[in-house]
Parts: sequence; structure tokens; C-alpha cells
Amino acid sequence: MIPLSEQTVLVTGAGRGLGASIAEAFAREGARVAINFRKSEAEAQALAERLGDRTATFQADVTRDGEVATMVDAVTVRLGPPTVIVHNALADYAFNGDARDTLESLRWDAVEAQTKTSVGGLLALIHAARPLWAEQGFGRLITIGSNLVQNPVVPYHDYTASKGALLALTRTAAAELGPLGVTVNMVSGGLLRTTDASAATPEAVFDIIAGQTPLRRVTTPAEMADAVLFFASPWARAVTGQNLVVDGGLVFN
Repeated sequence: MIPLSEQTVLVTGAGRGLGASIAEAFAREGARVAINFRKSEAEAQALAERLGDRTATFQADVTRDGEVATMVDAVTVRLGPPTVIVHNALADYAFNGDARDTLESLRWDAVEAQTKTSVGGLLALIHAARPLWAEQGFGRLITIGSNLVQNPVVPYHDYTASKGALLALTRTAAAELGPLGVTVNMVSGGLLRTTDASAATPEAVFDIIAGQTPLRRVTTPAEMADAVLFFASPWARAVTGQNLVVDGGLVFN
């Protein structure tokens, strides 16, 4: 068992929002944290400075295999080989039910853009990290999903389709990577209060969601980040191929 304080963690899309909260959670536990960003350089640098000298920033577009491979090499040199990868990166998206694509307006390129980041990004990360994990006989891969797959209370077709595909790949990857000592799991959130993506959501929707949960509140990024820690920790060493829904009980999975 490897405690979190001895692990190197790479979080994609960690410059802001949920990714930043995940980076903060691992740093709090003493891990070395690689903060990946695509465009949010200023936010990523500010986060790294705040979290201390066991963190560093790394620019890469996860849809580009070469950039991901270069990033993993750079993380290995700077912080050590990443034992944990959290695939959080999200293609540009705003959760605004009034402005969403309906089935009549939806076109494949919107679905493709989401899937390229979620599924394509995961593939690129696996290709880059698998040799390291095979050498160490250990690895933790955690993907970020959505409870909309189980309960499409608002039909965000493109986003939800990509997360459904990501869940499928998470499970098939768990089956193939398990013999290498690698676990692969997903943490699925609902509406989070509040990230850049959910900033377009009207306050009334937050109130409706809160009223439908047993806990009577909307989950925060920090609360979801703590669930991610579990899958990376020694306590989850026998758990793989699972999808943990963290939404205050809105979805019973």
C-alpha cells in the first residue's frame, strides 16, 4: 500500500473549478501534485504557488496524444512518475438548460468535441502512463463522470453521451489494467455549487436540485474532491471498475 503522501498525482483540467479542488485535496494530504491546464495558465500558476513547492503546472491539450506524452515525461522528471491520474478535463461547456442543444438542433460535432476530451483524453493518458504503471506494478486512474447518465434531469445530450462513453471505457480499462496492479474508477457528480461550467445555471435550479436530495443541499467541488481521494487511497485497493455517484443522494446508484 502506498499512502497518499508518497504519491505523485496528475490532475487534468486542474487550473480552476473542480480540478482545482481535487488538486487542493491531494496537496492537503501531502501528495506531489501536477496541475494540468490547457488555457488557464494564470489560474494554474496561482494555484501551484498557493499549494506549495510539491506542486507544479504542466500545459497540455489532452486531446493531443503527443502533448500528453510530453506532459507525463515532464511530470516524471519534475515530481516523479505519476502513480495517480485524475482525468477531470472538460471541453468548453456551460450548463444552461435554456441554451442547450435539443435533439433537433444537435449535430455530431458537438458530441464529438465532448467525447474527444473525455474518451480521447483518457486514451491518451493511458497510452502515456501504462508503461510506468507496468514497471511499478501499481497505478490509480480516476475519471470524472456525471449523474446525468443515470438521471438526465436536464437533457444535455452531447455532454451526457460523452460521459456515458467515458463510464464504459472506465470499466473496460479496469478489466484490462487490473493485472498490472492498476485500479480504474469513476466519481460522478451532479450540479456543483459553483464552478465556471455551472455558473450559467439559474439560482432557482440550484434550489430545486437541493430540495430533491436527501441532504437538502447541492454538493460542492470540495466534497466531490474528497471522494476522489478515496479511490487513490490504500482503503480502495480492492475496488475497481466502479462508479461512485456523489450528489447528496439525488441519484441512488
